[in-house]
Amino acid sequence: MRKMHILTVLLMGMSVPYGILAQEGKETPLTSREPHYYIDHARPADKINGIYPHDIPMRTVQGDTVVSSEVLPTGKPVILLFWLTTCYPCRMELEALRKVYGSWKDSLDFELIAISTDFPKNYAAVEQRVSEQQWPWPAFVDLHREFSRILPGGLNGLPQTFFLNAQGEITGHKRKFRPGDEAELFRLLRQAAGRP
Repeated sequence: MRKMHILTVLLMGMSVPYGILAQEGKETPLTSREPHYYIDHARPADKINGIYPHDIPMRTVQGDTVVSSEVLPTGKPVILLFWLTTCYPCRMELEALRKVYGSWKDSLDFELIAISTDFPKNYAAVEQRVSEQQWPWPAFVDLHREFSRILPGGLNGLPQTFFLNAQGEITGHKRKFRPGDEAELFRLLRQAAGRP
């Protein structure tokens, strides 16, 4: 019994440097060891404006900080696509949408916004991906990963795509992506535009 207690204490003591420390308002890398862990400073859901376009800090690919309410479009259907640089299905969905974006824009007046949920250590990869892909839509980083606090499903599993109508209400949601899902995405966009 005593050996088990000593082993438990040792294991608990070793886990502290590898843990994530939470403190509201600051994101600071722990300097102890690789891989880097970051302090979670996302606000609790009740401190975030839950009504679209919200008040969530975002980062542009140029490195500027903006607030979602300043840059997310209103008054027309919107696609919010959440992705990660390390997510292969995200890459597939973004590429598929790049191929159909022009024809969709010809038939519907809407906006598409790509929002990365990458951690700060991957910001350079986000900037590189956006630069290489030359997407015809804006891209941002959810600076403190706060969208996961207020969107249905908590952005568990990416990519996740939300479709909002002109009033900013979520009318559709698609999680994950497989080749051929473009037809379903377009159906959800038409639904958001009131043209099922």
